[in-house]
Amino acid sequence: MATITFKGNPIETVGDVPGVGAQAPAFTLVGTDLQEKSLSDFAGKKKILTINPSIDTGVCQAAARKFAEKAGSRDDTVVLFVSADLPFAQKRFCAAEGIETVHPLSTFRSSFAKDYGVEMQGGPLQGLTARAVVVLDENDQVVYSTFIDEVTEEPDYDAALAALG
Repeated sequence: MATITFKGNPIETVGDVPGVGAQAPAFTLVGTDLQEKSLSDFAGKKKILTINPSIDTGVCQAAARKFAEKAGSRDDTVVLFVSADLPFAQKRFCAAEGIETVHPLSTFRSSFAKDYGVEMQGGPLQGLTARAVVVLDENDQVVYSTFIDEVTEEPDYDAALAALG
């Protein structure tokens, strides 16, 4: 269990993000085409999982834009934007912003938030995912992982990108 804050108020999560060196838990999420996407669908690629409460917040939108800009053009890497939003909202945002290099994935119909330890317990965002970044190598081993201590702040993009090598 981790303690993060939302607007300065402490919130507990159901667990901890997978640690460096761990094998990433398998997952099945829902893409913007309403089809299930699993971790294995991205086999052989490095992965940035940018985990966010909702695409409808400015910080989550900034994370999608910046990871798309900084890593979206890498041939060896995929950026997975994970949130509890319905796929329709994720698709609408990416289309409006012209973001084509990020794979939006919805946690609805999945246990991802619990499996990755990122579900917030308590507070106004209870049940949504905390802001976190998990970077995986091409074999799905965790090479970087962190909660963002304050939900309303952006991640350290440079640290996540440095983990890609």
